[in-house]
Amino acid sequence: MLRGYQKPNDLEILRNLKPCLEIRSRLFSIVRSFFEANGFLGVDTPVMIDAPAPEEYIEAPSVNDMYLRTSPELQMKRMLAAGYEKIYQIGRCFREGEFGMFHRVEFSMLEWYEVGADYNDLMDFTFSMLCEICRSLNGSLNCEYGEYKIDFSSGYEQLTVYDAFIRYSDKTPESALEDGSFEEIMVYSIEPNLGLKKPTILKDYPAKCAALSKLKNDDERVAERWELYLGGVEIANAYSELTDPVIQRERFAESVTNRRKAGYKEYPEAVDFMNAIDFGIPESAGCALGLDRLTMIFTNSDDIADVTFPTKFFFD
Repeated sequence: MLRGYQKPNDLEILRNLKPCLEIRSRLFSIVRSFFEANGFLGVDTPVMIDAPAPEEYIEAPSVNDMYLRTSPELQMKRMLAAGYEKIYQIGRCFREGEFGMFHRVEFSMLEWYEVGADYNDLMDFTFSMLCEICRSLNGSLNCEYGEYKIDFSSGYEQLTVYDAFIRYSDKTPESALEDGSFEEIMVYSIEPNLGLKKPTILKDYPAKCAALSKLKNDDERVAERWELYLGGVEIANAYSELTDPVIQRERFAESVTNRRKAGYKEYPEAVDFMNAIDFGIPESAGCALGLDRLTMIFTNSDDIADVTFPTKFFFD
């Protein structure tokens, strides 16, 4: 079945996109300048890779015996092991079957890593970047998105996942994970309430949702992971990075098992990444930020189609 917009060669669509694409271009330039001013090296890693991370709910599109990357994470972490300390990348990523107001199979990702930092350091850094974008684009620290007026001048809200579940649902994160309702509660009950007046950072995910983040030293029930929300929309996902090769292998093995049970593709082992983590990835933190969604916020657009080149998708 064909799903998508009008034909990509429809010039009327492209003409209508121009105002948003001009703002998008300015936003990307502001981001690059911000990172370079803070001593980060801009890098490019391959879009086509031989082994994606075995994430449980994300599928990498196949191209012959290779894959289109879902993020540049594994390749950039190899650079950390090779001695790079502050790196960032803006590039295209791909996730099979993702389509909707906030999703595309192909999208633009900003990802960065800093040696010696943790997820707390990334909160202030990311907020500073958002303030710079808002000030440069809007001439103030206020941004209107739909019915919401987001105020960057009053800082950002921090909210733990546990407190969010207590505030917006009748379950704890642990009980929701146990009965399989965690994602549903997140999407329908919690996320729409976040970042409506000021940026909200939702932090300290349950250990089962740690992904590639380390667990907290003083409370191993939760991970040093946060997500950033603006206007009810998830914008970024950050970790204090897991650097222990033994735990990493255990996490990957569990993910492979869960993917197999769910009927997802079986990927080759990410040998080069595992060699890097065996060699030693230094203590560091990293963040992935969706630039298309961020552009939606600063152009007050309610659909990702309003800020990206027209695309059509085929799904079985």
